[in-house]
Amino acid sequence: MDEKKKTIALIAHDNKKAEMVEWAMFRKTELEKYNLCGTGTTSRRVAEATGLDVQGFLSGPLGGDQQIGAHLAEGKIDAVIFFCDPLTALPHDPDVRALLRIAVVYDVPIATNRATADCILAAGISDFFGK
Repeated sequence: MDEKKKTIALIAHDNKKAEMVEWAMFRKTELEKYNLCGTGTTSRRVAEATGLDVQGFLSGPLGGDQQIGAHLAEGKIDAVIFFCDPLTALPHDPDVRALLRIAVVYDVPIATNRATADCILAAGISDFFGK
C-alpha cells in the first residue's frame, strides 16, 4: 500500500455485493486515488471487476468485520464504504454493529449506501476532520 494515500475499506452484505461492484466500476477513476481494502468476497469481486488493487481480509462472518474494525482503531483506515442490507437478518450482526460503533468512536466517515459513498468521494477524505 502507498503510505501517502488514504485508505478506504469496502464492505457489502451478500444482497449488496453486485451493487458495490457496479458502484466501484462507475467510480473507478476516483477510487484509484486511494488504497483499498475490504472483506473477503467483496474485495475479490471489486478487484476482479475493476482491476483495482484491493487488499482482502477475511469474510465478514469469519472475522473480516473485526479485522477492519481493528485497522480503524489503529488509524489505518480513513473511511468505510459499507453497503449494508437493512432488511436481512444476519447471524454476525453483533460484528457489524461493533464495526459501525468503532467507526463512530474514532470519527471515521462511514457510508452505508451509494448516496453517502458518493458524498465521501466527492468531498475527498482529507476534507473530513482534518485527516
